[in-house]
Parts: sequence; structure tokens; C-alpha cells
Amino acid sequence: MNNQVYPNSLNKKPIGTKNPLMREFNLSTQAEFFATLKQVRFSGQLVLTEPKGDKWTVYLHLGYILYATGGNHPVKRWYRNLATCFPESNSDPSTWESEMSGIAVEDSNCCWEYQILCSWVEQGKITREQATKIIWLNLVEVWFDITQTRNISYELRQAQSSSEGIVLLDGSRVVAEVERQWLTWQTAKLANFSPNQAPVIKQPDKLEESTSPTVFRMLSQLITGQKTLRDMALEMNRELIAVTNFLLPYLQSGLVELTNIPDQPSPFLAPSTCANVEKPLIACVDDSPLISQSLEKFLSKQGYRFVGINDPLRAFSVLLALKPDLIFLDLMMPNTNGYEVCEKLRRIPLFRNTPIVILTGNDGVVDRVRTKMVGATDFLSKAKVDGEAVLAVLNKHLRHCTLSQLHGSESSTVGTRKKIA
Repeated sequence: MNNQVYPNSLNKKPIGTKNPLMREFNLSTQAEFFATLKQVRFSGQLVLTEPKGDKWTVYLHLGYILYATGGNHPVKRWYRNLATCFPESNSDPSTWESEMSGIAVEDSNCCWEYQILCSWVEQGKITREQATKIIWLNLVEVWFDITQTRNISYELRQAQSSSEGIVLLDGSRVVAEVERQWLTWQTAKLANFSPNQAPVIKQPDKLEESTSPTVFRMLSQLITGQKTLRDMALEMNRELIAVTNFLLPYLQSGLVELTNIPDQPSPFLAPSTCANVEKPLIACVDDSPLISQSLEKFLSKQGYRFVGINDPLRAFSVLLALKPDLIFLDLMMPNTNGYEVCEKLRRIPLFRNTPIVILTGNDGVVDRVRTKMVGATDFLSKAKVDGEAVLAVLNKHLRHCTLSQLHGSESSTVGTRKKIA
């Protein structure tokens, strides 16, 4: 196959090399681009990259799209589309993970998401029509993100593709649907807002003053700082644009702000991956020796490593040295408080994505909102610090290597225990 093709919209540059798409690669030229790929029956990967490092990969067979992945939230997108297509099922990711266990992901020419869909269809767990709907939703979301991103460069990587997979989708159809959605998004004056960002309440006191108690309570429960606009739309069973328009006045006033959040860890690991991973290190910054001792006793029995830090003034140096996988942080401590410590930790690149769980004796709405404002991952009342609650928090925020996986290889191992006064 001749890979040196010269579509008019790409300034006569061969599509087998990296080329800047930038302003030329708009919605009108994208349709022509996919038409050219069909014409030359291109099979392989279209890799698109933006200056900040986000990357998308579109898998093609004879010019038609098989699947697409990438961007900043591929795993969130995967679970969200599963929940959309199977609303009657439990939306907890662990439910879907059990369905993925035992599936061998071996094809290096395609991503794990698509290989799992193919396996499910082959096993009869889902129908081809259901898989097609998941792929379509995924493609439209990916292409919407690409359309909203500027200064994208691309590369076409030719590869052999002997399988038509689940479905072959016309790229021009995807472009047409995204064009419709993008026009609606722009008309609503939302072009500068990314649906992949998460709203956080920036000024809770002013928000409470400017709204009714009912509205403030609803917003406090809705806006957790951990759910993107897309996640919220799914949770509320509302259109994305309707949810964003509802929040628009609060965003424009500065009472609510959009922030970037990390993706969920990939659920698909090779069977031996966790067996060789060092046990997660859990840190607790609390001036109360009783809390640290209680956590140490429980976590050590569960196979975790533990470090207790009773002097908050030494917390930063100790945490930087040990790099824990999760941090429990007391809210009220002498000379400082958990809000300040959490905010400072989030400014350090090393702890930007580390789960930080605030421990407090108060369980009020204002405290919960403030913890989200400073970047805390979760909130746990000291009255509920028991084995079951702690284990739930760890399983929720350390999904990259769950407790069951860890115990599968070394169930009798007792974690390393450290204590720093």
C-alpha cells in the first residue's frame, strides 16, 4: 500500500509523517481527512498529540474506525460508558473489574478496552449491538475532546489489520455528530469549559450567603471535587449541557471553579503485576498517639506498611522522604491544621495525586466543603475510624493494587511498621 497520500486539506504533506494540524484540522477538514483514509484503505493508528502531552489513538481498518482511546481520562470514560449502556448494573468499577478478570490482553496493536469488548462479545456476555453503542459513545467523547483542543499534531502509523473487529464506523459520521454537539456547546457560551474538569466550591461562605439553605445543601452534596462535569451528568441522569448550564452562574461569579483531576488507575493489570509490588505505605499525620497506634495495629495485620507522624511540623520532611501511597491527615493539630497541611502538600508535584483523607471529630457540611477546596481526596469522621471504614477507604483509593491482589501472593506477610514522634 502506498503510504504517501496527499489530501488537499493537509497542504500536500505525506500523511505517513508527523504534521501539524493546528487550525487547519478543524471540523470541516476532518471529514475530508477520513474520506481520504477510506480512499486509500488505510489500516493502523492515527495518533494525535497536544502540546501539554495529552495523546489520543484512533485505531483504523481500511479507513474505518475500530476504536479510539487516550486523553486525560480514558479509564473514567470506559466506566462511564459502561454505566450508560448498562444502567441496571452496579456502577461500582469493582463490579466490572470482576468481569474483566481472566481476560488475556495480548494484542499490542490495540488497547485493552477494545480487547475486553471483543472478548465479552465472543463469550456472549454482551451483544454486538451493545458493544457498538459503547464504541460509538467513546468515539464521540474522544473526538469532542480533540475538537476542543488546539494546536494538535498527528502521526499515522501503518500496521497490518486482518480483523474487522466488532464494527467499522465511518469517521465522517463521528465528525458530523461532534460538530452538532460542539455547535450547541459554543452557542451556550461554554467553549472555554472542559467537560473533563471537576467543579469545586471555591467560596463556601459566600455561596451559602447567596443561596437558599436547600440549594446550598444540594450544591455541597453534588460538587465533591472528585467528579467531572461528565460524571455529574451521568449521576444526575441529565444532559451534559444542562448540568453545565446549571452551574454556569456559579462558575462566572467565581463561587465555583473547575479544576483538573487525575484519571482512575487502569483496572487491567497482568496477573503477576501486584505480586511483585511492594506493599502500599500508609501515613498518618495526627498528634494523637492513640489514633496512630490504632491504625498501625489494624493496617499491619492487613499487610500494609505504616508510618505514624505525631509532630505535624516534621510531616513534610518525613512524607517527602518516605513517599507514602495514602495519607491520613488530622484536621485539628497544634500550631497548624489539616487544611493548611493538605493545601501545601498539593503544591508539591510528588503529592499532586496522592490520596489524602482528612480525619476530624466534626462531620459538618462546611468542613466537608473546605476539605475539597484544599484538595483532599476524602473525609473520614474519627467516630467512624474502625477497621471496616478504613479498609473501605483504602480499597476505594488504592485501586491500582487492591488488598485482595496483594494477599494473593503473600497473605502471611506483616507490613513494615514505623513511628516518628
